[in-house]
Amino acid sequence: MIQRKPDWLKVELPQGKQYLDIKEVIARNRLHTICVSGKCPNLAECWGNGTATFMILGEICTRSCGFCATKTGKPLPVDWDELDRLAETISRMNLKHCVITSVDRDDLRDYGAGFWAETIRYIKKKNPGITLETLIPDFLGKAELIHQVIEAGPEIISHNMETVRRLTPLVRSRAKYDISLKTIEVVAKSNKCKPKSGIMVGLGETPDEVIQTMDDLRSVGCRVLTIGQYLQPTRNHLPVSEFVSLDQFREYKRIGLEKGFEIVESGPLVRSSYRAERHV
Repeated sequence: MIQRKPDWLKVELPQGKQYLDIKEVIARNRLHTICVSGKCPNLAECWGNGTATFMILGEICTRSCGFCATKTGKPLPVDWDELDRLAETISRMNLKHCVITSVDRDDLRDYGAGFWAETIRYIKKKNPGITLETLIPDFLGKAELIHQVIEAGPEIISHNMETVRRLTPLVRSRAKYDISLKTIEVVAKSNKCKPKSGIMVGLGETPDEVIQTMDDLRSVGCRVLTIGQYLQPTRNHLPVSEFVSLDQFREYKRIGLEKGFEIVESGPLVRSSYRAERHV
């Protein structure tokens, strides 16, 4: 049974000229956004402000996580023309900061790392002065693949833990808690970009487990943390265990900052790319 959302989780429907303009540009250039694929509750706010999180390597993921609304199955072949369409769209939107994410591509020999690196370089070449946040898959924790993304020069590399250690096997289909920690550690040790991660709450975790996840992330050098409320996208996904109180979100932020995170975004509607331009 899907629980009724509290009032603070109700958001306005997408509307307005800015939203419609972005929707039209993205559709015309045959691009994908996690805003739509992930059914993000902040779509109206972000698109209304002229920002979007683009999703590369198609819209079909090779993994099937219990929380995620992205399509899963056998992906189409890599579309290298996507680079030019994405760079053009970013230019037309006149973006100064952009967030890029992707589906998992476990079907590819390098899990998509080469395409990731080329995308970053091409966007920066076509849009001088832009800053980039990249929300990457785990690449199975392979340091040489993660370094391909690092060397391409994004300002922020984010990889989400998604949940606490105990719930990881239930929530994530193939990802491992320690592999995700290793991915963030490789980024942090490079000293070339800012490492970031995010988790959802309301899946049955305890506050102590959230705090332990903070400690684990700080131990590998993570500097930015986002904490948001899990929302069940369809009846086929994991149910919401709890709608976490606003006071608890504020407490998580206080604890996170106390533990040494430079930035902690903590609130019901927070998602990994929410207000990302502030994290550079």
